[in-house]
Order: sequence, then C-alpha cells, then structure tokens
Amino acid sequence: MPESVAERPYHHGSLRAALLDAAERRLREVGPDRLSLRDLAREVGVSHGAPRRHFVDRQALLDALAESGFARLDRELRAALDGVADEFEPRLHAAANAYARFATESASLLEVMYAGKHRPGADRILAAAAEPFGLLQELVVQGRDEGLLVTDDLDRTALVLLATLQGIASFINGGVVEAERRDGLVEAAVDQFLRGAGPR
Repeated sequence: MPESVAERPYHHGSLRAALLDAAERRLREVGPDRLSLRDLAREVGVSHGAPRRHFVDRQALLDALAESGFARLDRELRAALDGVADEFEPRLHAAANAYARFATESASLLEVMYAGKHRPGADRILAAAAEPFGLLQELVVQGRDEGLLVTDDLDRTALVLLATLQGIASFINGGVVEAERRDGLVEAAVDQFLRGAGPR
C-alpha cells in the first residue's frame, strides 16, 4: 500500500538543495506570494513538516533563495570572465552578457534577490550580494586604471552600468523587446557606456 504524504519520512539526501531547486521552479510558475512549503514537500517527496527543519517559514525560504541566487550570479559572472582575455573591454562585454542572461533566464529569482536584499536583518543576503556587485566594481576600477573609463565616483559608474543592463532585461522580461535581441542590445549598451564614460 503506498504511504501517504503524512507518513513520508523527514530524511532526504539533500533536502535543503532539493527544496531550493523545487522552489525556484515553482517561483517561475506562481511567483513568491504563492510558494508553499507544504507544496514543495509534496513535490520532493517528504512529509509536510520536513521543510521546517531548514526553513521556519516561507520568508526564510525566500531569503535562502535570494542568498543562493546571488552566489549563483557570482559564479556565472566569474565563469564568463574566466573565458576571456585579461583586458578590460572583453571582460566588460563578457560580464555584461552574463548578467543580462541571468536576469532574463532567472527573472523571478532576481526579483526575490533584490527584494530580499533590502529587508531588515538581511545580513547573509547582503554578504552574498557583495560578491557579484564587488566584481562589477572591480571591472570599473580596471577600466579606470587602463585609461578606458574616466570616473571619480566608482559606485555611480558601476550603478549606471548595472541599471542599463537591468533595464534591457526588464524590457525583455516584460515583453517590450524580443528575447532574441538581448545580446545585440547588451553589446550596443556596453559600447555606448564605454564611449560615454571614456576619455574625451
């Protein structure tokens, strides 16, 4: 006789990771407000109380999603940079394309990441976010040091770049611009950024 959901065991090989994977899939389908620990437990095949060993409530799950999302964004940015030359321009293009790809392919997750970052007590999320954002700022420093960017405000310059990329992603995610135009728009945006922030 098949065991009921209530009888399913608490133990699961990698329950936390399985729940986060399932939550990200559900996030794309229903959004953050309709994520349910009980539904996720059913999906991964454990008892309905098992997820609470890792996440006390839905907000704790969303915070963990945000933290793991920033860690993944950081890995994807660094992987993109590992595949290009050491000079600033190819590194900037690679990072910009990697960010835009993440922002369009994981749009729902990115919304949770940015929302979680501004919640009171979000120290772990802020620490995770500091890695990819720090990497973008390091790129701006490299551009300045190579004489390709003129800036006396590194934070503002990095923010302008990030806002531009996020704007492109938002247009694509909102259906304003076709997804297949993403790479070309990112390339054009980076070229214009370089011209605008470069030496006169």
